[in-house]
Amino acid sequence: MYAPALPLPVDPLLPDYVRASGGVRLRFGAVGARTMRLEVAESGGYRARFPTSHDGRCEAVLINTAGGMAGGDRARTQIALDPGAHAVVTTQAAEKIYRSQGSDTHVDTEIAVASGADLAWLPQETILFSGARLARSLSVDLAADSRFIACETLYFGRAAMGETLLHGSLRDRWRIRREGRLVFAEDLRLEGAIEETLRRKAVGQGARAVSTVLATSPGRLDEIRAILAEETAFVDVEAAAGAHEGFLLVRLLGGDAQALRRALVMLLGHLTQRALPRTWSI
Repeated sequence: MYAPALPLPVDPLLPDYVRASGGVRLRFGAVGARTMRLEVAESGGYRARFPTSHDGRCEAVLINTAGGMAGGDRARTQIALDPGAHAVVTTQAAEKIYRSQGSDTHVDTEIAVASGADLAWLPQETILFSGARLARSLSVDLAADSRFIACETLYFGRAAMGETLLHGSLRDRWRIRREGRLVFAEDLRLEGAIEETLRRKAVGQGARAVSTVLATSPGRLDEIRAILAEETAFVDVEAAAGAHEGFLLVRLLGGDAQALRRALVMLLGHLTQRALPRTWSI
């Protein structure tokens, strides 16, 4: 079922011709032994594609046909899993947040995972260009026995192009609820001279990339800490793991974005016990 996505609010300070607003709404349900897409809604330059899956889960790849976002642009992703559904949602490529003339770029993700369902939310990296202003949020509602893993990665400039994030604005907000009860909340805010802030020892020690992984993996903390300490992929990455309320939280920080990506791929493979979507290897 395809339908237009819900309209999104736009920034009244900008004229219409310099704004882009759109998003994707997806609903998955269990049909026999397989998970199928029951609802797909697309608007603006956003699309969803569904590669063939060789197991019972459904895979969705989100695409921004504009190739990036600028100040005043808005994107909204809504994902819902019915009871017993199994899905993985990723993106075709890294999202680029370009320099803003003053307005924020808004990226909002809303997820609901019903009883017995399992969702992996695995978007590829978000690249912040110097002067970018990103306001991003992740809101998740989980049932008591649903399973969930999320990964969000930020690149502060394109290191391969010799670029750094000299200045800009980043506001990143996470809210995770289990049975309606708030179990995880985090707010990150960086303003102004971001590169200078990231050089501070207590902040980033010169980090060019950071990744956060949150998973419902109770009892695996010791195993994951051993992997972070022993695997050679983590030699060039600062990594730490903790657990709370039945969730595993892992943070990766690195001066080399590609080294961090390699470590992240290994970590996600351990946590999901399966290969990542093919778009991650393109």
